[in-house]
Amino acid sequence: MQGEKMNNVISILINSIKYEICGQGEKVVLPEISARFLIEVYKLSKAHDMAHLVGDALNRSGVFERLPDDIQENERAAIAKVKDKFDKQIFTAVYRYENINYELKRLKEMLEEAKIAYIPLKGSVIRKYYPEPWMRTSCDIDIFVYEKDLENAISVLVEKRGATLEEKGSHDVGLILNGVHIELHYSLIESDIVGKADIPLQNVWNYAQQIEQTCQYTLSDEMFYYYHIAHMAKHFIHGGCGIRPFIDLWLYNRVNSDNKDKRNKLLSDGGLLKFAGEAAKLSAVWFNNEEPDATTLDMENYILQGGVYGTLEQHLAMSQNKKGGKFKHLMSRIFLTYKEMSIYYPSLKKYPILFPFYQVRRWFRILFCGGKKAAMNEIKLNQGLSEEKKQAAKRLIDELDL
Repeated sequence: MQGEKMNNVISILINSIKYEICGQGEKVVLPEISARFLIEVYKLSKAHDMAHLVGDALNRSGVFERLPDDIQENERAAIAKVKDKFDKQIFTAVYRYENINYELKRLKEMLEEAKIAYIPLKGSVIRKYYPEPWMRTSCDIDIFVYEKDLENAISVLVEKRGATLEEKGSHDVGLILNGVHIELHYSLIESDIVGKADIPLQNVWNYAQQIEQTCQYTLSDEMFYYYHIAHMAKHFIHGGCGIRPFIDLWLYNRVNSDNKDKRNKLLSDGGLLKFAGEAAKLSAVWFNNEEPDATTLDMENYILQGGVYGTLEQHLAMSQNKKGGKFKHLMSRIFLTYKEMSIYYPSLKKYPILFPFYQVRRWFRILFCGGKKAAMNEIKLNQGLSEEKKQAAKRLIDELDL
């Protein structure tokens, strides 16, 4: 899809979000009423986990009810199939929310009963700023606990609720409970975080306030904002972060915007002041009708191409710039650093002498346990990455001080 048509698809996506979430704009009007155009809108919105919002906006705008009389029956049938796809995404979003919300309530009850201090993170918090909570989709429940309470929290979930324990990572432990993924964070510092962005995250509990007569804590405005930006930046530099964090940012700033000095202090300490400013500008371009500049246009293009989690190609473009070229990126993927290896093998923190052994073990798993195809695909993409893609990534890194 090229040029004007792609711009029209993007416009429908953004206008639908504005109509649905921001309480702005008139009902959505399509520049072209055809199944082919609608399927392109669906593909882009689904790639960003926004199909439920776009579908609801189209339904509320009466797009599917007021089709022109001259549309033929086969085209009407094709359009109806696209509507079914959107409606399925709406149903799925509502179901996901109800399921996650139920398990979150039960999780809180169990942590309260066990007297374990906890802080809800990400979607569990930001959801309340949306017009309807189901509109803010998420794949899991994120809860932060003290590292000293981690084993007790795991025991409560596994023994009392029958959760399935996954492998422990460098900053969290994953569990599956009734089909819902739970991430118990004991640190907000991730090994692949951007630059010095981990510095303000070393003392998160210093920014927590207890909710009266409960074990639940909430992050201060400046720390909640900082963590949101740091998480965005991490995904951004590794291939893309999607539209959703910008909606979160816009909605949060609409209600909480009087604490700029404290926010900027943390952002400056973490080297993310420039990125945060440009992210806020892009959210204003999308949802406040402000004029874009060269940087926000570059960001928009990068984000829209990447979908929710970015693409491998965009990740490679960023990595080649950060590492110093194709060969150095390849070597960095073959020989992971100790810090990176600790993500996959947390026991390395206790037994660093095993570092060479785990390097060999990782290579063995890649070659003989199902990772070879993905590794070869990455090598191929790395070698074939165009100079244009690499330069576009470099421009963003420079513009955003990443």
